[in-house]
Amino acid sequence: MPDSPLTVGVVHSVGEIAAEAWNRLVPGRDGRPDNPFLDHAFFSALERSGSAGRRTGWQPHHLALTDAEGRTVGLMPLYLKSHSQGEYVFDHGWAEAFQRAGGAYYPKLQCSVPFTPVTGPRFLAESDAGRLALLTAARQLAERAGISSVHATFVEADEAELARQSGWLLRHDTQYHWRNDGFSSFEEFLGTLSSRHRKAMRRERREAIGGNGLSVRWLTGTDLTEAAWDHFFAFYQDTGSRKWGRPYLNREFFSLLSEAMADRVLLMFACDGDVPIAGTLSLIGHERLYGRYWGAIRDVPFLHFELCYYQAIDYAIAHGLKVVEAGAQGEHKLARGYAPTTTRSVHWIGHPGLRDAVARFLAEERNSVEHEQQTLARYTPFRHGEPPK
Repeated sequence: MPDSPLTVGVVHSVGEIAAEAWNRLVPGRDGRPDNPFLDHAFFSALERSGSAGRRTGWQPHHLALTDAEGRTVGLMPLYLKSHSQGEYVFDHGWAEAFQRAGGAYYPKLQCSVPFTPVTGPRFLAESDAGRLALLTAARQLAERAGISSVHATFVEADEAELARQSGWLLRHDTQYHWRNDGFSSFEEFLGTLSSRHRKAMRRERREAIGGNGLSVRWLTGTDLTEAAWDHFFAFYQDTGSRKWGRPYLNREFFSLLSEAMADRVLLMFACDGDVPIAGTLSLIGHERLYGRYWGAIRDVPFLHFELCYYQAIDYAIAHGLKVVEAGAQGEHKLARGYAPTTTRSVHWIGHPGLRDAVARFLAEERNSVEHEQQTLARYTPFRHGEPPK
């Protein structure tokens, strides 16, 4: 960028960037990001705990954009990756095809919040010129180092369009989000559903909790003791080991997260007497509740739905939050009032042959996602066919 007063450097630890400088570039209020996953403290907990680092294949290569006065005016959370785990946007097929053709897909560069399928800003800058500078710098970094590709996942719509206009490839996928239409109670929300779905949800809630003599506790702030985290980590390990062989996050991460962001963390426990037997972890945004992890040490019918979906709705209504994001995938969420929502990622691929093949695949995939969402819209549980806006 010879005509630009902006310069870009690679930063190998989020700790090298002041928290104030980082958080100032993230949309928020009073110096705190709207989206808690983009808080400097969240990245710091990932890196300080070793959950995201060289050993786990998430080597920090953050881009820092500075102006002529040396002020940080742009950031891109970026990692050099030796695999495609923990991303929730799947490119394993691209890697295998390229490697069968004699190419080296790994390492690659990944712009994301590690292990987090939550949409939010990825090109953190004060202007479109700054965002374009970050996109250009990421591509140039890959080209100079002979890296196959750069991927930015769960980007916002305007960022996706900016990247697409800059020659990056666009990918669409689907998540399921619940929207609060100013409801005063869960029962008022149920009133927007068809009779069949209202009855099903009431039955599931009744059987999950009352039918098993359980109670539910919400823990945040000073209630997040180390003993509570020990309980939750046991749940998390059980689910993680069954889903992907080894949980991505270690025990230290949760302590560091609680130390820095306790007022933005929510644990929900299902308890048998005083003993927690299952739990979820969510993060609290200014307008959204973000459900992330679930686990249980006892199999209780419908308890997953109760803690992950219905209790999240209860919390959002009680605290005036507009949206609940319940994580990646899951068509079963549709019947529980969570509506299809488009997510986006963008991809720069250096090799022309691989790029052309991926571009053709993504064009077909976008059409498929659009068609699928149109089909799903016909099966919503709402009485009038449309979810709350």
